[in-house]
Amino acid sequence: MIKDDFYYLGKIIKTHGNKGQLLVHLDVDEPEVYTTLESVFLDLHGERVPFFIDTLELRGSRKAIIRFKEVVSIEEAEVFPGLEMYLPLDQLPTLTGNQFYHHEIIGFSVIDEHRGNIGMIENILEYPNQSLFQIRYGEKEILIPVVDAIIKHLDRNNKTLEIKAPDGLIELYC
Repeated sequence: MIKDDFYYLGKIIKTHGNKGQLLVHLDVDEPEVYTTLESVFLDLHGERVPFFIDTLELRGSRKAIIRFKEVVSIEEAEVFPGLEMYLPLDQLPTLTGNQFYHHEIIGFSVIDEHRGNIGMIENILEYPNQSLFQIRYGEKEILIPVVDAIIKHLDRNNKTLEIKAPDGLIELYC
């Protein structure tokens, strides 16, 4: 597998207890979906290495205590804080309706309710408080907030995203 075949699951924050457990942050909308994972891939020196899970218990909204089968002491666990966790893309839960994963809509055409086709999604820019669709419209770039209220319909078959951009937003770019 190559790096593009994975998605970011979260990050190991710190050790927990003295038997090799680790506190992790799960960067997902529904952490409970991941409680039965058998393994995760850790990013070790640029390589994705699988680690098999002994236990995973949710703690709070996006935190969990995880213990890998190969790690049985705090000394062994001390090398893990700061490492990022990944899963293969084929393990992503299936989304329906207007829900989407950022990577899956790259290349979709964006159709605005008033302006029609405004271009193709080149990327999704992720900022701390807001993600933005980066849309290529000829030689211009249009940035549209990724907000449920703007998204009207996602058509996976035709690779289109219908939106209703706020009044005047697209005109700022054209």
